Amino acid sequence: MTAILQSYAEDRWTAPTEGLVDIASAIDGRVVARLSSRGLDFAAMVRHAREVGGPALRRLTFHQRADLLKALALYLSERKEPLYALAADTGATRRDNLIDIDGGLGTIFAYASRGRRELPSERFLLEDGVERLSKGGSFVGVHVLTPLTGVAVHINAFNFPCWGLLEKLAPAILAGVPVITKPASATAYVAAALVRLITDSGILPAGALQFVAGGTGDLLDHLTGQDLVAFTGSIETSEKLRNHPAISRNAVRFVAERDSLNAAVLGLDAVPGTPEFDLFVKEVVREMTAKAGQKCTAIRRILVPRALEAHVIAALSQKLTSLAIGDPRQEGTRMGPLVSLAQRDDVRARIAELATEAEIVVGDPANDGAPGGAFLAPVLLRCADPARARKVHVVEAFGPVATVIAYDDLDQAVELVRRGEGSLVASVFTHDDAVAEALVFGLAPFHGRILVVDRDCAGESTGHGSPLPGLVHGGPGRAGGGEELGGIRGVHHYLQRTALQGSPARLSALTRTWLQGAPAPVPAIHPFRHNYEELAIGETVETAARAITLADIEHFAEFTGDAFYAHMDEEAAKANPFFPGRVAHGYLILSFAAGLFVDPAPGPLLANYGLDNLRFLKPVSPGDSIRVRLTVKRKTAARMPEYGEVRWDVEVFNQADETVARYDLLTMSARPAAA
Repeated sequence: MTAILQSYAEDRWTAPTEGLVDIASAIDGRVVARLSSRGLDFAAMVRHAREVGGPALRRLTFHQRADLLKALALYLSERKEPLYALAADTGATRRDNLIDIDGGLGTIFAYASRGRRELPSERFLLEDGVERLSKGGSFVGVHVLTPLTGVAVHINAFNFPCWGLLEKLAPAILAGVPVITKPASATAYVAAALVRLITDSGILPAGALQFVAGGTGDLLDHLTGQDLVAFTGSIETSEKLRNHPAISRNAVRFVAERDSLNAAVLGLDAVPGTPEFDLFVKEVVREMTAKAGQKCTAIRRILVPRALEAHVIAALSQKLTSLAIGDPRQEGTRMGPLVSLAQRDDVRARIAELATEAEIVVGDPANDGAPGGAFLAPVLLRCADPARARKVHVVEAFGPVATVIAYDDLDQAVELVRRGEGSLVASVFTHDDAVAEALVFGLAPFHGRILVVDRDCAGESTGHGSPLPGLVHGGPGRAGGGEELGGIRGVHHYLQRTALQGSPARLSALTRTWLQGAPAPVPAIHPFRHNYEELAIGETVETAARAITLADIEHFAEFTGDAFYAHMDEEAAKANPFFPGRVAHGYLILSFAAGLFVDPAPGPLLANYGLDNLRFLKPVSPGDSIRVRLTVKRKTAARMPEYGEVRWDVEVFNQADETVARYDLLTMSARPAAA
């Protein structure tokens, strides 16, 4: 019995009753599912996200949301096999689905980890840096980022029904913004199964995720300036969405990842017989055939030195013509069908356009490659005059299709790649520093990511076509001009940056971060004697002074081996524009500072694990004295319940009350056992 896909709206699964559209298997054309969004109340869905999902997520800290993502990733990892079985009908091999399914789960794990490591245990994010807005220091400014109070509408492409959904979902949930996700219809049955697993888990709060099986109806009409649309797909659909009256009128944030004429460039040095030549051929074949070439990051233009053009075509021909094409469920199949017959027809039409400027040197667009289904054998073209050609730089055949383009010098290679008008990714294959520099910095303004492959990194390289959670996924111009992923940058899309102005005391209280000029009370008990929960932001240690002698400096030099002339040679030190004569070592100042503020007895302070933002601001000469002010700057709950991170502001002064050093000290302090 054919499955009728349901939508998940207002925390209920809802089956359509009319307007059903068939979804066919890419393998054999049988109907595997039917879907329709008729009858959905999109206004109610948006309202539910804003009134139920948003408040529930915003009540949680970044760390609590990160914990939800980790729990979800673990839950899905244990139940992913049915997704593999379903996804075979999309035409994807198991290797293809490893990228889609496990890649999506890996992205959730990555954002869970980054949320814990890089974000505070707060509901807002304070940016580093304080702006002094007055001479006396009583009026300052900072920037905070807070979650939007609307909904994120995610519209995904057909080629990655799991990864595409999850790589958008993870940063949105971590930011505290609820999601309405809408997959492409051709593979919606896989996305629907994934969402059902998520909802069955009960991990996400009510209203945090809703799912549309079918069209978007009047969904976009209900969006406001607190909402966001993230889209992956064609440039034509992107333009329609971006120009929607509600999106333009309300300045709805719009993130697009769309068409991309990605290129791979073979360096002048990468001749046959070199590792880089072999790596280049292998990567081009992989990118032409993975997901049957249906990847937004796939290599579409193959740029090679003119002298190597014939060698490259011969090597690619040998591998492409021996490729095993067939049922993706069968072991040994290297490439399955395209997602649908309609998609195959579209690719054939695009090949015909390209063939007006380039000759087909491998493959036949009429060759299905395998019986039944939406199969298409790989097609390689060669453009003899790329400088005059236009279509090879603007027409994307979204399938196992690429064009070889010869260049005469590196400047021409850069110019030809740039004619793609902005791409998601380019790859460069060279072992020559000069070639790499010319290509990378010539291509960088036109690309969101550049991969440089050589014999040194190839063994661990993730490849041309693999977006990673910690790196930007997006590109300028034709590629959409947006950014997804990029680590915490991806979370920032869902946050509003706001400047706060006020007194240091007021802003310290609001941001729960001590700012210079805010009250710094000195408690009767040394703060190191307080556990994590007892420590108060602003608590301070003011130390006595300690004199720095020439004997101290010489002993430190002998003990550490640091006999740099500024510490040991008076005349040489005086000749240095930074020093009045012999000066104390910077690390002597740090060591003596620690000796001044440390409380030595065992207590709740467990460990010092680092320094941030260290600066030596003024030299300390023999005969000077130093004192320290140590202040609780910020507290962050650690992953383990037994302790928390405390960030201390450390400022070292000389006898004239001038700052000689400043840094953040990071410690772990014990937390009391739960009752």
